[in-house]
Amino acid sequence: MEKFLEFVKTDNFIMWSSIINIFLVILVIVLIVLVIRMNKKYLNFMKKLGKGEDLDQMLKNYLKEVREIKQDNSEIKAYYTKLDYDIGSGIQKAGLIRYNAFQNVGSDLSFALALLDRENNGVVLNGLYGSESSNIYAKPIKNGESSYKLSEEELEAIKIASQSKNFETKHKENKF
Repeated sequence: MEKFLEFVKTDNFIMWSSIINIFLVILVIVLIVLVIRMNKKYLNFMKKLGKGEDLDQMLKNYLKEVREIKQDNSEIKAYYTKLDYDIGSGIQKAGLIRYNAFQNVGSDLSFALALLDRENNGVVLNGLYGSESSNIYAKPIKNGESSYKLSEEELEAIKIASQSKNFETKHKENKF
């Protein structure tokens, strides 16, 4: 350790440390020049890759557009969720029974038509066609049932509607 301290005090140490410092300064300058050249090459490469445009700016623009699209998608999701909910309260199921209510009428001109939403709420229409008169009766339906007395045909129309998603028709034989 003493020899090292004696060496530090000599002129040789100052000379060698000066040479090393000059070498390090030159090395730093060379490295700075290399970094500047590499940065220019990188920028030229990015412009060539971007077909003459600044690729960095293009990427920033694309990221901005992606954010806008994400926001639009969120708005669209909220809209179609609300729309799906609203559609659920509309008529989604129907069941139709055609029947001959009176013997003197020759065809299945009477009908029972159930129009229901997703929760089987809606209305059942019963159209009675006779040779001298024609009447249509409407009864509200809540959860597949009505507070009014339902005919056999009306019950059948409600059953058809509540069990299917498509409009169905059935014919029934003369009941009289």
